[in-house]
Amino acid sequence: MESGPCSPIFQYLRQYLVFIQKSFAMAATLKIDFVSDIACPWCAVGLGALEQALGQLKGEVQANLHFQPFELNPHMGPGGQDLGEHLTEKYGSTPEQQAQIRANISARGEEVGFKFNPGGRGRVYNTFNAHRLLHWAGVKGPEGSQHALKRALLEAYQGRAEVVESDDVLLAVVASVGLDVAEAQSILSSDTYAQEVREIQRFYQQAGIHSVPAVIINDKHLISGGQPAAVFEQALRRIASGEV
Repeated sequence: MESGPCSPIFQYLRQYLVFIQKSFAMAATLKIDFVSDIACPWCAVGLGALEQALGQLKGEVQANLHFQPFELNPHMGPGGQDLGEHLTEKYGSTPEQQAQIRANISARGEEVGFKFNPGGRGRVYNTFNAHRLLHWAGVKGPEGSQHALKRALLEAYQGRAEVVESDDVLLAVVASVGLDVAEAQSILSSDTYAQEVREIQRFYQQAGIHSVPAVIINDKHLISGGQPAAVFEQALRRIASGEV
């Protein structure tokens, strides 16, 4: 019977050893700061793509995901502004251009499992209170609750065109992800976390973040914009392996 080092039994054992090593290898853990605003439709696309990439990398990469505040319209007053009017004033776009952009964003949303409201958000609202609640979920909520609240807020605003400056809407979203509604109400009725949110926003602005989404990995690698899932997957894999 053949028993040399190249025999089938040794080849099998070698392959089995490789399989065991891969199976029990520790997944690399990456710190991911997702800087964004729920008023940004591309942030919904970017989050969906990042989620898909992390799903593909399950077993290879683990993520400590943190959602950081960024306000696209920090001076937006109560009642908000008509979306079309706002986009024309801010970017000079025509209704036809806005409709085309909305169609493009909706198509990208479908690719990553996010359904946008067909008519857009309707109005642009101040999102500062939403950021305060997200900060609260991040510092006091159970694991995963900030992520759940972020997605639920995006769905409320971008998916259903709800009035996200309204306390009632915000509290309904809080309830939908199982967080403490009474504590959230207390936050909204005060200035709790206002200073913290402003300081975090200032930190990222001073670091050069002026558009979102901005995805920062391990405090040094930046992926900008609502990139496709494949881009996130490739970048995260390379960072986790130490290639970059």
